[in-house]
Amino acid sequence: MIGYLTQNHVLISAFQTKASSRSRKQDTLGRRVFKMAPKISDYFRDGEIIAHKGSLDLPISGLVMDSRRVVPGNLFFALHGLRTDGAGFIDEAINRGAVAVVTDKLPLHAPGKATFIQVADPRAMLARVAQRFYRFPDRDMTVVGVTGTNGKTTVTHLVKHFLNGDQRVGLIGTINYDLGTRTVPSFKTTPESLDIYGMLAQMRDAGCRQAVMEVSSHGIDQQRVAGMQFGAAVFTNLTQDHLDYHKTLDAYFEVKTRLFTGRAAADPKLAVVNLDDPYGERLAGMLAGRTQTVTYGEQASAQVRAEDVVLNFKNTTFKLVWPGGTMLVDSPMIGRYNVSNLLAAIATAWALGRDPVVFLTRLKSFKGVPGRMERIEEGQPFNVLVDYAHTDDALRNALGMLRAITPGRLLVVYGCGGNRDRAKRSLMTGAVQSFADHAFATADNPRNESIAQIFTDMKGGVTAPEKITWIEDRRRAISLALDAAGPGDCLLIAGKGHESYQEFADTVIPFDDRQVVRELIAVKTLKTHN
Repeated sequence: MIGYLTQNHVLISAFQTKASSRSRKQDTLGRRVFKMAPKISDYFRDGEIIAHKGSLDLPISGLVMDSRRVVPGNLFFALHGLRTDGAGFIDEAINRGAVAVVTDKLPLHAPGKATFIQVADPRAMLARVAQRFYRFPDRDMTVVGVTGTNGKTTVTHLVKHFLNGDQRVGLIGTINYDLGTRTVPSFKTTPESLDIYGMLAQMRDAGCRQAVMEVSSHGIDQQRVAGMQFGAAVFTNLTQDHLDYHKTLDAYFEVKTRLFTGRAAADPKLAVVNLDDPYGERLAGMLAGRTQTVTYGEQASAQVRAEDVVLNFKNTTFKLVWPGGTMLVDSPMIGRYNVSNLLAAIATAWALGRDPVVFLTRLKSFKGVPGRMERIEEGQPFNVLVDYAHTDDALRNALGMLRAITPGRLLVVYGCGGNRDRAKRSLMTGAVQSFADHAFATADNPRNESIAQIFTDMKGGVTAPEKITWIEDRRRAISLALDAAGPGDCLLIAGKGHESYQEFADTVIPFDDRQVVRELIAVKTLKTHN
């Protein structure tokens, strides 16, 4: 991806130089560059190539999987996607300068100016070749992979914060990518393998010795972490989500387990598993005797656990117990699920050899995660929180926690994304109706689906119609919710969290729940004073 991966511009330039226009000096430099350039044959092992047409002894300038990103000298991987097939873009890639193509089927009449390489699975091959091309950055660092339905972003940020005391720690996740010397916006929770290995290489070269990354179920199933060596793999929980892709919870769980059993990546050196989650308990049983496993939770059998938990609106306290001792923890994060997130990070850092007594001193300086129970303070007499909760389980956790600590009414703005798991929509409404005094159902990211259809699915969970208002326009819904809130109330705006956009069928528009709240409060305050 442009802006994310570094390129060998000298080598690309050498491929671009036309022989007819070369000077003797350019020709000498070009030959020297090509002599040092990596060759296709350097990155394939015996048995990986089924057949090929053309030379494997060609120099290449880099790897690419998007024909629009091809530069002269690239090795192009034609991947099958959910909506498109990379084979349809081979001609474009060659016209842009690709010298070779990796595919699962050789064309009958292959263009003579490019080498064609047939492999069993181009996507898995891309991961292996990218790992070799970038010189195994995952082996030069301790990479921590965090997977689970909820909590991945918070846990990765906490682990990074705890490990970041004396060394740079890289991060790949939903909000941004910290590459060691620069931070760039995220374009995908778990990027493609080419991007992952390229970014890990940048982290390594910037002096990072640890990296933390979110590993989504899509990323696992689509082999984006194939072959990767994880120093630790963390499991947070599993609840209903992504069933439009995985179809069943058992299939969803099976994909998650691949990260721990060597089927998605190399066997992790360490597994960190949540015993409070029934799927986590199953996973811990599967790993017994196979992988070094550290468990966490509030269960008495957890190795790293929380006792005497006290929840407040401003903080959370509990007694931390681990095999090396006990201590009182005062966390700025609210909610019982954040106790679980914090335990996951503590267990991981401890399992990697860090002392909780030392690294937990850094908890006070943790600024939280954008869009994760982020408090909006603009002088209003009620609480406003923006959160990414977009599953029924996440909503139950968030609203259940807020219900217990809110003296007034609990209001919520929520919606369901289009072109995603339709089965969870009624469940999300049921969760909202179980806890909120009033809800404002609205658009999330409708994408290519009609809001009317999304609302129809959501209404399947309605139990008290008088406690829910349906407003298609999200800004209007937030405005009405702010008008309804009074002193002592709490308003949760759920679903989009840190996102600064809203996706519709043919366009993406700027929309940040946090900024919208600030703007609306300012306008309402001005009207009141006038």
